[in-house]
Amino acid sequence: MGNILIGIMIPFVGTAAGAGCVYFLKNGIKKTMQKTLLGFASGVMTAAAVWSLLIPAMDLSEHMGRMAFLPAAAGFLLGICFLLLLDRTVPHLHMDCEEPEGPACALKKSTMLILAVTLHNIPEGMAVGVMFAGMLSENSGITLAAALALSIGIAIQNFPEGAIISLPLKSEGLGANRAFLMGALSGIVEPVAAGVTVLLYQFVEPILPYLLAFAAGAMIYVVVEELIPESAEGEHSNLGTIGYAVGFVIMMILDVALG
Repeated sequence: MGNILIGIMIPFVGTAAGAGCVYFLKNGIKKTMQKTLLGFASGVMTAAAVWSLLIPAMDLSEHMGRMAFLPAAAGFLLGICFLLLLDRTVPHLHMDCEEPEGPACALKKSTMLILAVTLHNIPEGMAVGVMFAGMLSENSGITLAAALALSIGIAIQNFPEGAIISLPLKSEGLGANRAFLMGALSGIVEPVAAGVTVLLYQFVEPILPYLLAFAAGAMIYVVVEELIPESAEGEHSNLGTIGYAVGFVIMMILDVALG
């Protein structure tokens, strides 16, 4: 269980490390760098969805023959619908946007920015938890190395997310300590979601292919709906594309080499 606890905490460490940039970057983060980091996070999440989640989901359904795609397809679409529902029901504000999304409310701008990042982190935490739950299942074929590869990959893409949320908070007048705390806490949902999933692994096992694909669908929703559009806005959109390619390749290498 010690390895599992470490594994589910790794993504949160990545978020906290990124939030710590408020102590080192006095003038915030440049737009060009922000686009590159958003693209990088998109690439990591896409590769993780394919190699770490969708392919294992189909491998676990091999006994269905030519219909082995069904659990992956169904789970993927359910994940998309789940994030779409959250997007419509949770008030949140995206970076560089003035108009919040979701129901009207009186929450502060900084609070809604954190809620937006929290929405990103829910599927990532679920993905990590499902992988470790699968590792505990005897017939899943998911190894500790594969689960750790996903945790490390998500931690890598969480680093820029932590920086992107905490640095603007500091530039808006928050103290460095408070900006760091709020940026770091935006990622706390990940180990919570992962831990709950692992604790329920006995119930998860029968529907593991569906849950793997569900997490993949939720992650792809975030990539297509939010990260890629934000990285492509305005000038220098090619930086987001380059960041995407680098993130995709790094996550692919991690999964194949460690999985």
